[in-house]
Amino acid sequence: MQILVDADACPVKDIIVRTAKKYKVPVTMIIDTSHELSDGYSTVITVDKARDSVDIKLINLLKREDIVVTQDYGVAAMGLGKGARVLNQNGLIYTDDNIDRLLFERHLGQKVRRAGGRTRPIKKRTGENDEVFEKALVSLLERQKLEGGPG
Repeated sequence: MQILVDADACPVKDIIVRTAKKYKVPVTMIIDTSHELSDGYSTVITVDKARDSVDIKLINLLKREDIVVTQDYGVAAMGLGKGARVLNQNGLIYTDDNIDRLLFERHLGQKVRRAGGRTRPIKKRTGENDEVFEKALVSLLERQKLEGGPG
């Protein structure tokens, strides 16, 4: 098991590394060439800046027992399809029960924006978001441990 991170705009990289060290779980951060990253713990994979190159690399590396951190619903859906556990930077754990609704809401938002409309602004990140994320990540790691996975 490892934690794979869609790391380009991920605000919780430090929390991921700190938690992964505690559970002795490897972390792979995937970024494109417009970013630099070195935390002394993670394996960092840099891909070209082509559209979706980070997403494609992450999905190609993904194994069933892995945990994925992404805010991209498409990546989340593919991760779930491969049997991984997936969460976003705010601690939302993606499941088969919520991913279809999330993808549909994304689709509706895209239609509104293409037609010149506006959607709700993104809320500013808070310390509470970090706490919820950390609790969700620990929960997934503990669940994996209980189910006999590494870590």
